[in-house]
Amino acid sequence: MPNQNPEQIARDKIDTMFLASGWIVQPKDKINLNEGLGIAVTEYQTEVGPADYVLFVDKKPLGIIEAKRIEEAVHFSEHETQSKGYASAKHKYLDNEKLPFVYESTGEVTRFTNFRDPKPKARGIFSFHRPGTLF
Repeated sequence: MPNQNPEQIARDKIDTMFLASGWIVQPKDKINLNEGLGIAVTEYQTEVGPADYVLFVDKKPLGIIEAKRIEEAVHFSEHETQSKGYASAKHKYLDNEKLPFVYESTGEVTRFTNFRDPKPKARGIFSFHRPGTLF
């Protein structure tokens, strides 16, 4: 689309990646967790601010995605702190524990951290996990 800012370009690419991996993307004001197994809700409110995406699998929050413009890919290690903050925060309308799955993505470069791992470490991946694999 013409005249898009770099953040919107990244989100459009991320949305396309979600769809290719079997996720349904929904805006925060039109949440319907019954629509499918995996729902990615945009701009979901947390106690530390809105997370770019909160991932729900079978109606349970399991992860977040911090979206960044492509120029920020070189700074992903710095953005991990922000991502961890969203994953650790309380989410609006939920009594959640820390969310175990964290992504940072530009739509071209994506990193994933599994906090269920005894030694969590961000790793580059090529696509988002399918909803049925995140339990």
